[in-house]
Amino acid sequence: MAKKDYKKLSDDIIAACGGVDNILSASHCMTRLRMNLKDASVLDVEEAKKIPGVINIVVQNGEQQFVIGQDVASLYEEIIKNDIKAAGSVDDAEALKADTQVKGNVIEGILSYVGGTFSPVIPVFIAGGLTGAVISLLQTFAGLDASNGTVVVLTAIQQAMLYFLPIYIGFSSATRLKSNPYLGAFLGAILIYVTQNRPETLSFLGIPVANIGYNGQIFPVILGTLFMSVVYRFLQNHLPVVLRTVLLPVLTMLITVPVTLIVLGPLGYWVGTGLANAVLAIYRAFPALAVAIIGATTVWLVFFGMNNATYPVLFLLLAEVGSDPLICTGMAPANVAVGGACLAYALLQKDPDKKGVGISSGITALSGITEPGVYGVLFPNRYPLIGAMVGGAVGGFIAGLFGLTQYVIANPGLISFAAYFNPDGTWGNFWGMMGVMVLAIVVGFAVTYFLGKKQENKA
Repeated sequence: MAKKDYKKLSDDIIAACGGVDNILSASHCMTRLRMNLKDASVLDVEEAKKIPGVINIVVQNGEQQFVIGQDVASLYEEIIKNDIKAAGSVDDAEALKADTQVKGNVIEGILSYVGGTFSPVIPVFIAGGLTGAVISLLQTFAGLDASNGTVVVLTAIQQAMLYFLPIYIGFSSATRLKSNPYLGAFLGAILIYVTQNRPETLSFLGIPVANIGYNGQIFPVILGTLFMSVVYRFLQNHLPVVLRTVLLPVLTMLITVPVTLIVLGPLGYWVGTGLANAVLAIYRAFPALAVAIIGATTVWLVFFGMNNATYPVLFLLLAEVGSDPLICTGMAPANVAVGGACLAYALLQKDPDKKGVGISSGITALSGITEPGVYGVLFPNRYPLIGAMVGGAVGGFIAGLFGLTQYVIANPGLISFAAYFNPDGTWGNFWGMMGVMVLAIVVGFAVTYFLGKKQENKA
């Protein structure tokens, strides 16, 4: 396979976007290059999809998302060499103006905001989560206990991911809102500090402050940074330029922190707790059906760029039950079923290029990254989409029926096998999830192959 020319791909994408002057900012997640344009009408989406190296283009809440694959970071490095700003810069008046315009409907905007907030933080989640799995393996197979120096260091990596979560989310959320990301991180740090150092009773100007632990919490800092961004922009627009350097950050935090601690933090905590209870109630009432629905619909979440919007629920489940028996547990068979469907599609193809796309997308999907398969195989051809959905639903149903779970955050798929080891050293959950994923692959492959053969016979 020829090595990608990222310089040419970068030039082609920039040209399709109307040149450097039409690009407000650029960012990327695990597989997508995300572009914000001054004039989005310049981009001819259908023509841009034909650029070699571009798998698909998703336009979501005014953002142009070029689906590239796992090597998107290499393309991004070429993109920003053209003096294109990273998303989150706040010194461009046009960028701020464009960001405040209403784009799409409210639900789309919320999902885009949540997904855009969590996407950049995914590497932290994966690093911390899989380190937890490594600890379980060391304790099970090497006999190391919690006092062992190696385990202590690895535990620091694992625990810091959740403990300081408000800082990462504060930074990413403020970046997404094109506010000051360092003040967003600062707000998250303040919530953690107050949690660890508060007296038994706390008040601000005589107003009681709720006794809440914000470590590992999501919604309080998200609401706080939303409010902070409004305060920041208001002050930025109304403070004299000569006073902004000193007064803008201090006034922003003096207003934001009390409001967050007194109102928004407790509100976010109660919302998160209520959502967690609701999700758990549905799962406990209909576990097999709930996980099967996740397994069947994950490809659609990926297609519409909404898969990262599930992270709040995932963290709520981790906080409440110590593992994720629903989201990642349903996504694991869904992802590998995409792999099975893509491999069946490849087997049916006579065209070497299409066969190559199917094989590469299938292998990538088995590792937990499904965008190339979803955009390059499933939706353009339809019958692999049905195969993947059936495989994901069957695997999810069995996983829910037997109460299987994923213990740490990791890309759901075969490559993250360590995430399914039970910390108590038992093997049932691991072998159960391996069996579920193998079943999903087989069903996804078989249904796709059957439907593909049927379609060929009609042609």
